[in-house]
Amino acid sequence: MEDNRYCVIMAGGVSSRFWPFCRADRPKQFLDLLGIGRSLLQSTYDRFASIVPKDHIFISTHEQYVNWVMEQLPDVPRERILAEEQRRNTAPCVAWAAYHIRSIDPNATMIVTPADHLVLQEELFRKAALKGMDFVDETPSLLTLGVKPTRAETEYGYIQVEGASKGTIQPVKTFTEKPNRELAQVFVDSGEFFWNSGIFIWKVQSIIAAIRTYLPEIYSRFETCVDSSGHIDDSLVHKQMSACPIISIDIGIMERATNVYVLCADFGWSDIGTWGSLYHLSQKDANENAVLCGRASCYDSRKNIITTSNNKKLVILDGLEDYIISDSENVLLICRKDEEQRIRQFVNETKNRFGNEYI
Repeated sequence: MEDNRYCVIMAGGVSSRFWPFCRADRPKQFLDLLGIGRSLLQSTYDRFASIVPKDHIFISTHEQYVNWVMEQLPDVPRERILAEEQRRNTAPCVAWAAYHIRSIDPNATMIVTPADHLVLQEELFRKAALKGMDFVDETPSLLTLGVKPTRAETEYGYIQVEGASKGTIQPVKTFTEKPNRELAQVFVDSGEFFWNSGIFIWKVQSIIAAIRTYLPEIYSRFETCVDSSGHIDDSLVHKQMSACPIISIDIGIMERATNVYVLCADFGWSDIGTWGSLYHLSQKDANENAVLCGRASCYDSRKNIITTSNNKKLVILDGLEDYIISDSENVLLICRKDEEQRIRQFVNETKNRFGNEYI
């Protein structure tokens, strides 16, 4: 493994789409959603420990999750956990990580990944990541890993390239975020589009240069934290982070920069970002019901997904089809699978009516 290669795992999200199974104090990255004996965060760490040196892996998270990280990843010392006081989306998060790593190694290459994605073909992913790192080492570019779509998914972003085939690296033509069903099907049929995995690779100097060009407010705030020798004072970061605009790295830079490339790949990827994607990945009974946690008896019921935070609780279903049934502590959710986009509305309205007790 190259000594100048680093990984940043972003593990600060709140997983509101999976409410109430995931709560503000128990987001999905710290849960074993698929019953494999490792949380999503632990699985992500294991994946990248074979790509970069273990002591080059950093965790970016919210300060309320630091104890979760330290409990689940005992090999990661506190100084490699970048804990935000306020969530400002991924652009400020990436900026802090880039400046921090540059303080350690000005020639560093970094790969940035969410903590809660699934990869089924680990060796193919490893080869793709290493190929991407080799590419950005030679080309001053911003690279994203694109995944060959297997269905017309409306909850993913799409990247258009010209004449793409698996294993190639191509300049990006367009980004499209969450198209409707008809447009998503056109994208899949065309063969020119790949899912945006949200996994990025670049040299620290390249991403800081892009932040300077496209996100000058974030750049100027972080520059005030850097001393004359180029080292960032993390104790000054929190005040500057809290004043940064709330913006994603995709919208802030990747959709605007002119040196963006995509590595077209297929390694069995899912962001496990919706109940639908989780249902798609889960084992099912003869009637296509998926029981993720707890126990259930299903009568005249098909294509449901069922979870309970109490493994001793038995769920009885009769006459339901295509529903999400999620029982968690003091909340029970029963919602049609094709209406799951309303869950965020349920969360917001619940918070407005009852405060944080049920969030």
